[in-house]
Amino acid sequence: MFTVIRADKTELDVRSQMSEIFADGFTQWLGFFSKDKNTIAKAFAHMFVLDQFYVAITGNKVAGMAACTDGTALSVRLNKKQLRKYLGFFKGSLAGFILKREFEKLLENPFREKCSIEFVGTALEYRGQGAATQIIGYLVESTSYKEYLIEEVADTNIPAIRLYTKLGFEEYKRKPIPAKMAKKNGLNHLVSLKYVKWQ
Repeated sequence: MFTVIRADKTELDVRSQMSEIFADGFTQWLGFFSKDKNTIAKAFAHMFVLDQFYVAITGNKVAGMAACTDGTALSVRLNKKQLRKYLGFFKGSLAGFILKREFEKLLENPFREKCSIEFVGTALEYRGQGAATQIIGYLVESTSYKEYLIEEVADTNIPAIRLYTKLGFEEYKRKPIPAKMAKKNGLNHLVSLKYVKWQ
């Protein structure tokens, strides 16, 4: 079992551990900027808005993480200066420009009973042990939202889709990937899922 806590409420240095989880999950998509996980982790460690994230902790380790926002607040903020420091001027500038549109996205038509669950990830050594399940369960049980959205999961990420489906999320949208990108990344669609809590 893990203890789930908001990331800004723990005394641990969660930021560096969160960035390692992020690098494990996203390096394949960020390969243009760097194929080295340590470089990706350092480059993006600054971006987490800690009061929007929840972490599953065991001992002094972060086993998993997820952001939960009301759709009007950002869960990450990219800093071009930090990106350039680790990725170089050209790739850092490009990352700041391209990823800002992807990562710093607010919900369409936000309202106070709807939230977005984002950047769900589990540390390699804790995969398959229920960390993500516990975080999402905690979010659904301890927040007052009625609608929980998980946007744009790669259709090739079968373990994640299975997990969300098991937790009661249902697919409500499927966005096709442009053919050129699909061939390069090996995926065809981005899947969006929704869980509605009835009270």
